[in-house]
Formats: sequence, C-alpha cells, structure tokens
Amino acid sequence: MNTKVFNPFEMAQRQLDEAAALLQLDPAVHELLRWPLRELHVTLPVKMDDGSTRIFHGFRIQYNDARGPNKGGIRFHPGETVDTVRALAAWMTWKCAVVNIPLGGGKGGIICDPKALSAGELERLSRAYIRQVGRLLGLEKDVPAPDVYTTPQIMAWMMDEYSAMQGYNEYGMITGKPLALGGSAGRGDATARGGMYCLREASKALKLDLKGATTAIQGYGNAGSFAHKLGVELIGLKVVAVSDSKGGIYNPEGLDFAQVSAHKARTGSVINFPGAKNISNADLLVLDVTVLIPAALENAINEDNANRVKAKVIVELANGPTTPEADKILHDKGSYVIPDFLCNAGGVTVSYFEMVQNAYDYYWEEAIVHERLEKKMTTAFWSVHNMAQEHKVHNRLGAYLVAVNRVAEAVRLRGWA
Repeated sequence: MNTKVFNPFEMAQRQLDEAAALLQLDPAVHELLRWPLRELHVTLPVKMDDGSTRIFHGFRIQYNDARGPNKGGIRFHPGETVDTVRALAAWMTWKCAVVNIPLGGGKGGIICDPKALSAGELERLSRAYIRQVGRLLGLEKDVPAPDVYTTPQIMAWMMDEYSAMQGYNEYGMITGKPLALGGSAGRGDATARGGMYCLREASKALKLDLKGATTAIQGYGNAGSFAHKLGVELIGLKVVAVSDSKGGIYNPEGLDFAQVSAHKARTGSVINFPGAKNISNADLLVLDVTVLIPAALENAINEDNANRVKAKVIVELANGPTTPEADKILHDKGSYVIPDFLCNAGGVTVSYFEMVQNAYDYYWEEAIVHERLEKKMTTAFWSVHNMAQEHKVHNRLGAYLVAVNRVAEAVRLRGWA
C-alpha cells in the first residue's frame, strides 16, 4: 500500500469485493456494482478577472441509479482525481442504500484551487460546469450538493444557471441551497448531527457512558466544527483536541467550541489557540482519548498508524478515512468504528428531505427535520450493528452487507443482471 500512490477507488472496490463474497453475489451483479454506470469528463474555459482565459477540468460520475436518481456532492479541490470521484460516487450509492432512501450514488468534481479564485471567477467556473454537465442533471436524474470547498452560494449559482437553461425555476436539481432559494432547515449541521445520533446509539450498544468522554476531532470544516458543538450539546463529550489543514491543538482540560470557532474565524486556523498546545494532525489521531472523530480527508488511519490509535470509538465523519488494512487492525484490537457511509449519511438524508420539500413546494420546520433525521439514522445504525454482530465482522463490512444487498436486489428486480 505504501509503495504506490493510494487509490481510493481501488479501496472502494476491495471493500465491495469482501461484501460480495460474503453475500455470495451473482458474478454479473458483482461485476456491475464494481464500476460506475456513467462518467462525463468536461473541459471548462473560464474568463479570469485579468481578462485571460483558463482551462479547468471536471467530472460528473453516476455510479448506480438502480434504486433511484443519483445523488452526490461536487468538490472543488486542486488534488481532485477521477478515481477519488469514482470512489465517492460508489460510497454515495452504498450510503443512500444503508439509510434506505430511494436514491443512487453520484459525485462531481473540478480540479481547481478555490482559495486562489475571486468570487467572480468562482461564479463563472460554477456556471461553466453546469453548462457542461447540466444535460445529466435534474430532480428525476441526478441531484448534486455541496462537498469539499463548495458552499450554499455555489449551489445557488449552479441552480440559477440550470434554471436559465431550462427556462423555469428548478430548485430541486441541487441541494444544500440557501434557505431563500429552496434550501432545507437543518441542512447546515446535518452531517455532524447524523454522526452524533450514531455515536449516541453506539454508546447504548457498547454500554459506554460518554458524558465527559475525551474526544479528538481531525478536521474543523463543516462536519468537524459542528461535531464539536453537537457532541458537547447532545452527548456531553469533552473535546480535548481539534485540527485543520494547518495543524492541531490539544488541551486536556477541554476546548470551548465558541472560542475555538472565533479563533479560527479570526486567524484562519485553529493553531496557536490560547491555552492549548499545538500538535500535528498525525499526533491527534493517536491521542489517548475515548472518541476519535476523523472529519478531514481520505486515508488518515492506515496500516502505519492504526496500531497506535487508542480511541475506543471512531466516528468517521470524513469519507474513506480508514484503509482496509487499518479496518482489520482496529477490529482485532477492539476499537468500535462507526463507518463513514453510515456515520456521515446525515448530510445526504437531509439533502433527500430537501428534494422532497422542493418537489411538493412545502417546507418543514427545523424540529421536524431533526426528528425525521434522528429516526433514519437510528434505524440505519441498528441495522448495521446487528448485521455486523450476526456475521461476526467489523462494522464497515456490516454496513456493506446491508447496502450492497439492497442495491443488488434492485439490480436483479430490474433485470439488469
């Protein structure tokens, strides 16, 4: 694994293969589920503020729509690769299936550094992307959403461009929009909230009291920062370490969410927070804490550091933070992992709620969104936990068994294989 470049899509395929073997999947169904059904690669000319034109490259991948329209975010990242997008589209397929919402999996991305672009350049890039991939999109076909370095404002530009192409308002073609443009209440913290509901259920399964439990959070974007806030509010966690792309901070006495957030907003990073010790992202992962929340990018926990991870419960808010080798090590040493495509499915669940509200043009109060999200996540958690216990496998494989079985059933019923 370490002698070659990490490939997230190969990892996603290996995870599927393991589940397919246990489910004794028909070989044709298995092979179909190993690959995206559709891929669109696009080239985007964008007029820059200085009058020059820059060429960007992007993707939209529709992995499998046997259970319903594709659903999945759009990422703006300088290191974006087609294999990352393929892997994320696959995980979206399993994610929608594991929480039992009637959607398939998709993902999109543009290779760019959004931090180096002005607001005008970002808008022109967003609109250029929709002009190219819009033919694949729509409430009945494929519905994007925000992901790494994309925002409600970017979703609004994309919705507006698509609506201009259609000649009428089509709010439901994208989710994660501002409330004024058909967004859903409760969408902002949905990923972290869903993860905290799963953690609460895990504490029941493990008979573990998490009030005051020491917690470290790697990544302090949307998911990580809301996990800090909600982990304290809903469960009573004691967050002692957090990090972002520039590094981390540690204070065994605990870190206050409002103060850390204000510091990051003021300085651009959590590092150098008064009263805390600066630590590296690598050090954060192996702290002696009860709960570890990886909420950054892929491949954070791998065969090199998994043996040193001390947390009893690992709450995967990031996509693909643990490699298959690390999964086995963590399972063997008794760590309880809440796998990514269950744990972070709160975001897509509330995105689905947003699609439903757009479709019938009636909007729910936030309390209703929270109540329905809690029900979906709780049911999904126990279906995965019970499947893993029944087959005596780790939770990620349990989640795959639940999800792949549901997608395979839809594929068979349609007569695809």
